[in-house]
Amino acid sequence: MRMLEHRCLMGLKDPSGATIPVPTRLSYSRHDPYAVRVDFHFGGETPVTWVFARDLLAAGTRRASGQGDVRAWPTRSGRRAVLNLRLSSSDGHALLTGPLEPVTRWLERTYRLVPPGRESRSLHLDDELSRLLGEAA
Repeated sequence: MRMLEHRCLMGLKDPSGATIPVPTRLSYSRHDPYAVRVDFHFGGETPVTWVFARDLLAAGTRRASGQGDVRAWPTRSGRRAVLNLRLSSSDGHALLTGPLEPVTRWLERTYRLVPPGRESRSLHLDDELSRLLGEAA
């Protein structure tokens, strides 16, 4: 297995405080072992995609994590554990929330696929360099 995905529904907090449901897909590939990819489907054909460190997301399931463009932290909403993602860009910022436990279980699967500290073993730098040079030629 080279790709792990998790689909969930996250909530986008709008300026009025209302929550807009956003279908979301988290992806992890051993070909990019340090990163997770998060696709937010806001209704158009093309999702909004963010790519950031797997370790940042994992830390954010336990405590406040991240600086700058991506921040993650856990909270509770009643009995439910919630993951918060704050994403910032030159276009503005967004706060998204979603269920914490399924993301934590998915992250555990990514760490079984590529254990912490072994990410560099999954990189095939010669293959990537050949691919890039072949595309540039």
